[in-house]
Amino acid sequence: MFIRKKQVKFVLQEKDMPSAWYNIAPDLPKPLAPPLHPGTGKPLGPDDLAPLFPMALIEQEMSQKRWIDIPGEVIDIYKLWRPAPLYRAYNLEKALDTPAKIYYKYEGVSPAGSHKPNTSVPQAYYNKAEGIKKIATETGAGQWGSALAFAGSLFGIEVEVFMVKISYEQKPYRKMMMQTWGAKVHPSPTNYTDVGKRILAENPNSQGSLGIAISEAVEVAAKNPDTKYALGSVLNHVMLHQTIIGLEAKKQMELAGDYPDVVIACHGGGSNFAGIAFPFIQDKLKGGKKNTRFVAVEPSACPTLTKGQFAYDFGDTGEMTPLVAMYTLGHKFVPAGIHSGGLRYHGASPIVSALLKEKVIEARAYDQNPCFAAALQFAKTEGIIPAPESSHAIKGAIDEALDAKKKGEKKTILFNLSGHGNFDLAAYDDYMAGKLTDAPLQATAIEQGLKSLPKFGNS
Repeated sequence: MFIRKKQVKFVLQEKDMPSAWYNIAPDLPKPLAPPLHPGTGKPLGPDDLAPLFPMALIEQEMSQKRWIDIPGEVIDIYKLWRPAPLYRAYNLEKALDTPAKIYYKYEGVSPAGSHKPNTSVPQAYYNKAEGIKKIATETGAGQWGSALAFAGSLFGIEVEVFMVKISYEQKPYRKMMMQTWGAKVHPSPTNYTDVGKRILAENPNSQGSLGIAISEAVEVAAKNPDTKYALGSVLNHVMLHQTIIGLEAKKQMELAGDYPDVVIACHGGGSNFAGIAFPFIQDKLKGGKKNTRFVAVEPSACPTLTKGQFAYDFGDTGEMTPLVAMYTLGHKFVPAGIHSGGLRYHGASPIVSALLKEKVIEARAYDQNPCFAAALQFAKTEGIIPAPESSHAIKGAIDEALDAKKKGEKKTILFNLSGHGNFDLAAYDDYMAGKLTDAPLQATAIEQGLKSLPKFGNS
């Protein structure tokens, strides 16, 4: 029997799983600007966040501890799908005829099909520990909503989801996933909240946005003492939980005898980019591996990092959340209804934003048609149908590999395949039928969005 010597899959055992999350905050080049109270404009304290989050998550949000232990009960649930595999994409390399080596960390093995349960499980755990009965949240394409619905079902917590209306209509099976796990799902904006009613009064045909859906979920949590709010990206504690991706990947790259020259992930709010990149960025910030590059890839229809402004802004359209310093298109910005619903947020993680501002990382934007083309090439060579969001990372990796080919350079590329696209086949059908349009840069929408930036902290 002929046995090929090359190793395609690098797998850790359960005993090798990280036992602590990595908090990049104490290693940042500069301290983060403090979040501000939406009413007073003064720095936020733990008590200001208590109506929305359990205290354990508030402590993680503000922590300067480099390592935060993962609770044993969370680790036991992680074991349903973690450690997640790392693959060497030999077939894609061959198809591209590139000297580059391409690795990808695959997060689509989770029950929800994406990286989102890495934070939904601990968030549900800490809410349960504080006696919370219900969590309200928002979701774009549905990955976060389904992940929280899954976690809520494990801990016996009721979950109410406000799903961006255009995604609710485009992705019915995501809605059905959430309902299967017991969640209540609404197409946002709705008539159930004051914010939703106001938006619909202004625009009865509103397709919704993550900013609007966040406002609705926050309103529900703020008005009900037995309900807390959960966010699937952007916040520091979410970035923290996702670092299990990169911590595993570092061990797996060691098994492969390799280290990345470039780390790539798609970017919406920042969670899966942070998850794969932060543990490797630690090496760079500590003085080693200085030449490694980190690339966040976003859609050109919602170019937060590439066209946004670094400023204090609300995280939601209804101006109910704290103000944070981040790259933003303005909280009133409403993006085009592209299929990559998880990448349609007006803002970005304060930590990711700070790293971009300090030029530790870089960002680029792509139209959706080239990303779907890259996704099809990946599916035909590696077998996995990627989520439309993840296709942006694939496009970035392919471009890096082709650049290495053009220059005749060896290069090791690592990207995060943040989820599968098995519930996004209608989007692939539209692409293959030539129905997708690359929405032109929403210059007017961005201009209007940036005009909505608050004065607090932006003098």
